[in-house]
Amino acid sequence: MTAEPELKVAQRQAIHASGWGQPFRFLQPHNLAFWVYLLGVGGGTLTMLQYFSSGAEFYSSALTGGIVLFGLYLVPWLLLLRHQNRFTAQPASLLATGFIWGGIAATFWIALPANNALLAIWTKVGGTSFAQNWAAGLTAPINEEFSKAIGLVLLIGLAPRLVRSAYDGFIIGAYIGLGFQVFEDVLYVYNGATQVYGVDQLGSSLKMFLIRGAAGIVSHALFSAIFCAGLMWILGRSGERKLLRGVLTMLAAMVFHGAWDDMGGLSNGSALRSIVFPFLIALIELSALFYVLRHAASQERSWIRELLAPEVEAGIVDPPLLDAVSGLRADRKKYRKLLRDRARARHTVEAASDLAREIAKADGADTRRVDHARAELRRLRGA
Repeated sequence: MTAEPELKVAQRQAIHASGWGQPFRFLQPHNLAFWVYLLGVGGGTLTMLQYFSSGAEFYSSALTGGIVLFGLYLVPWLLLLRHQNRFTAQPASLLATGFIWGGIAATFWIALPANNALLAIWTKVGGTSFAQNWAAGLTAPINEEFSKAIGLVLLIGLAPRLVRSAYDGFIIGAYIGLGFQVFEDVLYVYNGATQVYGVDQLGSSLKMFLIRGAAGIVSHALFSAIFCAGLMWILGRSGERKLLRGVLTMLAAMVFHGAWDDMGGLSNGSALRSIVFPFLIALIELSALFYVLRHAASQERSWIRELLAPEVEAGIVDPPLLDAVSGLRADRKKYRKLLRDRARARHTVEAASDLAREIAKADGADTRRVDHARAELRRLRGA
């Protein structure tokens, strides 16, 4: 017997470390995480139905408008996150499980009652004026970020081999946060209609959609992506434990969340501050987001390189293509310039990603699907 080549050994190690290609199975009756998840979603569903049932008939136009508008708002978000989920990609079923936790369990089972309780405490402690300016920012970052992160912990329990890296936390956290964001926005639409006693419900729904939709660009999906990446750094499940970075990342997400919720207190009645601060905070948040994304992806990029290294040696993938598949936006842009054909470059990178996915599913073996992916890549490269 001959020893397995070193590159193939490293390839298998990368596949096993990342968990890429592993299926996600939600129904796990012998797993405690499964029952806690069901408890949270079931409790959140009951709370949601109780919340809306009393006025659902009278405010049906607002509720329907909110659901339709934010349902449409969800589409570009899903396309964006699908594009980001491109390294050792997570199964859609797992991401949907996270989305449902964020929308139902985190929003209605935990955050809604917890926020009401803590807001009442801040009012008693600091008075009405203090609570109006600062209570929201001292409440939501604690209750909401941890309620969403519980979903990530449960998914680790349900899929320990799939949820491994800080990048996994980033992507899953974004989906959980997006679920929270969309369901909370519908809640805001409903509450806005009740505050004006149902007058011009469609108009109030559209107004709330424009306000919440614009703010949503730097809202819960961003907060949770950063927060959950930090949590994964602390847990160090893939051997990349970075305790200080993880703590600071989680705190940064909470600070960003608090700054948005306490924008009135930070502006202190100044019209100029109320205009400048949202843009300034958004700029800082997006800079932090890309910083976290870049560092969180480093482990995944390393796995991709190790997974495709035997294909490079065999001439199926060339080094510039490997850089594009495992790299960041600048690497893909460099590859497009090299080919001088944007469409061909995009299709070739996608084909290389498909090959990596099939190799992971086959645990490094040569299967019919792997051979087909290789043939498609050769065709695109003209090799």
